[in-house]
Amino acid sequence: MEPVITHKKPADTRVVVAMSGGVDSSVVCALMAEAGYDVVGVTLQLYDHGAAIQKKGACCAGQDIYDARRVADSLGVPHYVLDYEDRFRDAVIEDFADTYARGETPIPCVRCNQTVKFRDLLATARDLGADALATGHYVRRGAGPDGSARMLRAIDPGRDQSYFLFATTAEQLDYLRFPLGGLEKPATRALAERFSLPVAMKPDSQDICFVPDGDYASIVRKLRPEAAEPGDIVDLDGNVVGRHEGVIHYTVGQRRGLGIGGTEEPLYVVRLDPRHRRVIVGPRAALGIDRFRIGEVNWIGGAAGMPAAGIDCSVKIRSTTEPVAARVTPDGEGGAEVHLAEPQRGVSPGQACVLYDGDTVLGGGWILRGESLSAAA
Repeated sequence: MEPVITHKKPADTRVVVAMSGGVDSSVVCALMAEAGYDVVGVTLQLYDHGAAIQKKGACCAGQDIYDARRVADSLGVPHYVLDYEDRFRDAVIEDFADTYARGETPIPCVRCNQTVKFRDLLATARDLGADALATGHYVRRGAGPDGSARMLRAIDPGRDQSYFLFATTAEQLDYLRFPLGGLEKPATRALAERFSLPVAMKPDSQDICFVPDGDYASIVRKLRPEAAEPGDIVDLDGNVVGRHEGVIHYTVGQRRGLGIGGTEEPLYVVRLDPRHRRVIVGPRAALGIDRFRIGEVNWIGGAAGMPAAGIDCSVKIRSTTEPVAARVTPDGEGGAEVHLAEPQRGVSPGQACVLYDGDTVLGGGWILRGESLSAAA
């Protein structure tokens, strides 16, 4: 493990560790403590006491907070629980509901990293006098040609979380540390057992933290009831082919659950029109997109920013897909246009488009809807 700070002794270096109560962040805390750093564990309590949230606890539920405290106690490090309920609701849950209501597919984990964790928690870590904030994310931190910090994909491609961290700023990256980026998950588990951590066998969470039962529609329905209003399912020519119970139940590329039969070939959701409460469907070929726009572009590929003439790179359009070749050109208004070398299916508004140069994360932006999407000819 690389030193957190090279010019200070570990004992004189304070590191705040973001502890979720899971195996990954617990191992990070143990590694920092073993290396002799002045470690402070912090857990965020992000619960919502409204009816919209079914589980009291987001990112860190009651059990997770208890587990984080047990780990900190076992390592002999101080542990604090911070109430970030209002911040989480405003920055993540409300945005989640708004995005679905617009007919887009949100990624709440990115918003959480972008706001609550790497903005608010990072500021708290500085207030605590910390030299760095360490997390259990599976990404690596390296140095660019100019010596500035760079974000790299994790060694384990199955665990890489760089897609969810594209909105990290260069200033934040200077302060962050990711000790697990060079490990595969089995190695992390082995470390948890070596440290005799009480969460060593705790399973990984697979759900959105504030939607533990997977029923995201019920949350959106309570916060944005208009998104659950029924409407028509239409084909590409505007012909009504069925009915739906709210655009919140659909996403681009979806095939199952449409309730449409008797067609010559399978139909997929091609786009959503929440204004007119319509779900537009078409054949698989209609999903192929070769050009789209992205907004709120964040660049961490170097101090000079994205070249005005554009760059050739690879882009990842969903967390579960591999990067593909593209040319990305800035629009001068904080966004960019993405031209894919080959048409891709599953380009969905609301998702992120993350830019890579090999393993180096250059940045990314949010896929925009409407006229920004162009189907391949």
